[in-house]
Amino acid sequence: MWKFLHRLASPPHFYRIAINLIPWFAMPGLLLLAYGTYAGLFVAPADYQQGDAFRIIYVHVPAAYLSMMAYMIMAVSAGIGLIWRMKLAHAVAAAVAPLGASFTFLALATGSIWGRPMWGTWWEWGDPRLTSELVLLFLYFGYMALRNSIDDTSKADRASAVLAMVGAVNVPIIHFSVEWWSSLHQGSTLVRKGGPAMDAAMLYPLLAMIFGFTLVFGALLLRRLRAEVLFRERRKRWVRDLILSGNGKR
Repeated sequence: MWKFLHRLASPPHFYRIAINLIPWFAMPGLLLLAYGTYAGLFVAPADYQQGDAFRIIYVHVPAAYLSMMAYMIMAVSAGIGLIWRMKLAHAVAAAVAPLGASFTFLALATGSIWGRPMWGTWWEWGDPRLTSELVLLFLYFGYMALRNSIDDTSKADRASAVLAMVGAVNVPIIHFSVEWWSSLHQGSTLVRKGGPAMDAAMLYPLLAMIFGFTLVFGALLLRRLRAEVLFRERRKRWVRDLILSGNGKR
């Protein structure tokens, strides 16, 4: 097991197997998104309070979930790279940051659009989940800005890793903000005692969208990670051999 993990952490080995993994993430993910989009828009009944406006949940919830999951992947990978000096771990952290920032922005945008008809305002600074999610976006921006401001890759890895790990404290704040403080957001409808508080016709498309977004996120991360590995290893012999053999175009 440890031998397999050690080999997987090798940049050239990971680069070669990642191309084979991408379709296994992308194709099921796209199929789930197609089903979830159709069922969420045309099959799921309108909410008895929110009407058809609730349907934005099929994008907002997966985006919000991935915004937090991506940050934890970034923070854990950065920590592993900082402590055990694993090159691939730092590459994962660098590759996931733009994706996490994109999903965070999507969560904020869809939340704002959803909030306008429900709350009567595009934004409410007093809502702890909105504010902490915005802080998450700034943490992503700060991480990427710090990395890009340092020319030396190893120094950039170490400095940004510290910021990523410190900022991880914001993730549980986002998750539990509805329980800890007064919030316009409703409580969890999926993970709760007694089971999900949603009709099956609404629940199944939402689960499909969550899993579909997650798989597509995995495919995008693998593609970005391959590019990040190539950039970091560009002076290594295996990269030169890869380019000369013509396989680097894959």
